[in-house]
Amino acid sequence: MLNLNRLQMFVAIVETGSFTKAAASLDVTKAMLSFNLKQLEGELGVSLLTRTTRRIALTDAGQRFFDSCVQVLSQAEAAIDAARSSHAALTGTLRVTSTAEYGAHMVVPALAAFAREHAGLKVDFSASPGLADLVSDRFDLALRLGSLRDSTYRAALMARFATLPVASPDYLARHAALETPQQLQALDGIFHARFEGPLSWTHTASGDSVATTHSRQRIVTDNAAGMRSFALAGAGVAILPEWLVQDDMAAGRLVRLLPAYALPEQGVYAVYPNTRHLPAKVAMFIAFLRVFLANREA
Repeated sequence: MLNLNRLQMFVAIVETGSFTKAAASLDVTKAMLSFNLKQLEGELGVSLLTRTTRRIALTDAGQRFFDSCVQVLSQAEAAIDAARSSHAALTGTLRVTSTAEYGAHMVVPALAAFAREHAGLKVDFSASPGLADLVSDRFDLALRLGSLRDSTYRAALMARFATLPVASPDYLARHAALETPQQLQALDGIFHARFEGPLSWTHTASGDSVATTHSRQRIVTDNAAGMRSFALAGAGVAILPEWLVQDDMAAGRLVRLLPAYALPEQGVYAVYPNTRHLPAKVAMFIAFLRVFLANREA
């Protein structure tokens, strides 16, 4: 039977790309890593890695084995978590990812508060504009905004938020006042790279829906922070989360457009791998985060 410790060492070598870094992360010696990797390759009868003076690369067999190891280790960790009789003293590492903007605004403060309550728990937060592969990247949880498409994961709705069209006073001074969404088509648009459009507007007083429309695409960036910066610089109209621009609007740096119209609310989802046993640290953080978000928005 294969030794799970050897699988963990192999995965650490691949993920860090270095025997030195892997040894430091596992608190073992490089000699121990090399010995266990050699033993593992001997038990399997295949070479898992190719090593040069500059880099470590997976063989084809190594890549397939690495993918399987990640799943095995994740399942083992979940089983151990589920078997613990006390959920009060959490241990191990909670790995969470979200966008940088929502991370700074909500996720990091929540993780900091959660970590204070569980001194034995380590926290690993990663910010990314893209959608991480939770299994291969070994994340316990992702906070995703908007609409969900991936049915291979489980998800829990945590909160909802409004998105608002905004522009700088300087930009608006150069254009005629807006009264309807159709007039956006004459303005410069600042878009997220993953924007798929179109947009559906609702008149807040009458409840009437308005034909889908938005400003013409002029500037594209891969993150909301970049969109906000372009808007502040007077480059055009951006549709951004209310939580990201509320301070700018209060200070007069950005102005909300079309206040008589609303876009559909967006969701904040806690997304996690579809495993048989939900680790206690994940279940407890989801419950904690839901309360934390509700209190922050109150």
